[in-house]
Amino acid sequence: MSKMVIAQILPALEIGGVERGTIEIAAALQKEGIENYVISNGGRMVPELERLGVEHITLPVHSKNPFRMYINARKIAKIAKEKGFTLMHVRSRAPAWAVKWASKMTKIPFMTTFHGVYGIKPAIKKYYNIVMTQGVRMIAISNHVKNQVLRDYQMDESKIRLVYRGADTTKFNPALISQDQIADLMMQYHIPTDKPIIMLQGRLTHWKGQLSMIEALTKMTHKEITVLFIGHHQGRMDYYNELNEKIKALPKETTVLTFALTGKEMPTVLALSDIAVSASLKPEPFGRAMPEAQAMGKIVVAFNHGGAAETVKDGETGFLVPPCDTDALAKKLDEILDMPLDERKTIGQNAIRSVHENFSVQTMQDQTLSVYKEIHSCL
Repeated sequence: MSKMVIAQILPALEIGGVERGTIEIAAALQKEGIENYVISNGGRMVPELERLGVEHITLPVHSKNPFRMYINARKIAKIAKEKGFTLMHVRSRAPAWAVKWASKMTKIPFMTTFHGVYGIKPAIKKYYNIVMTQGVRMIAISNHVKNQVLRDYQMDESKIRLVYRGADTTKFNPALISQDQIADLMMQYHIPTDKPIIMLQGRLTHWKGQLSMIEALTKMTHKEITVLFIGHHQGRMDYYNELNEKIKALPKETTVLTFALTGKEMPTVLALSDIAVSASLKPEPFGRAMPEAQAMGKIVVAFNHGGAAETVKDGETGFLVPPCDTDALAKKLDEILDMPLDERKTIGQNAIRSVHENFSVQTMQDQTLSVYKEIHSCL
């Protein structure tokens, strides 16, 4: 059998889940000694890729201009022949069109990963999206995404492979976090040491649910708590200011802090937290925040939709409440804060085990490489 040469193609290598997944798969391919490349418009994560020894090829594949897409297709076809690609794995719609055309030019197969749920109206939008269903295989990152694809595009289900995203259990491991690290972070961000801590991770935007969390706080019987909103406003100053006004109106016993963290600090902030919440108003395609918190043995509470409905087993590895129901969220948080420590510890241990078995980066890497090998075996 000929050797496998994999190219991953995405719009850019900036910070985000798609980018992180690309790096993780590149690392897995390198570990197995499989030649691989990444094509994108560049970005802050390129040095991380290059440290792995993977070549990055810069092309403006982020462009939605049809003329530019066609030029990209011709360039990708040329590179594919020069490098000997045997499979092109594309992770977004604009580059997918260029890759589809390059595939026709070279007869090299392509596959896709559906990382989210796209709108299908007006009809031109559905036409633009449908390229993501036209490869030899498609990875869906959750059953939520898979079901949406089947509903919206009538795709052949036999071509879909379910591969969950994952938490990096080599980093999200409670045994790796020292009390000194926790103390330093609490001092740096002025986090009170005498109150339970609830954490909600996500950029500061309306659909991530920070306002729902604040509304739930007003309904809780427990008032002496600290809430951490971990995320950046990314220029959404109207929302950021609204959030701060709501925070000021909370009882003085309730502390709410808002700040952004680096990825390296996330395991530590989870280690110092008691509860992690996902209050996204729209279903998350997957949502790594919950598996990462579970990998740290934390009690999680999430709205029961999207990826969270698959990564959280209600009452066993965490808790689910009806979507956007702040009364139910408040009640569940109060119940958890009143829960005996041994019961919370049992749920935390169940959560750790569930992540290691189902939602780890290692599992995601192994399953993705299995898809590559499945395709290669048919060439």
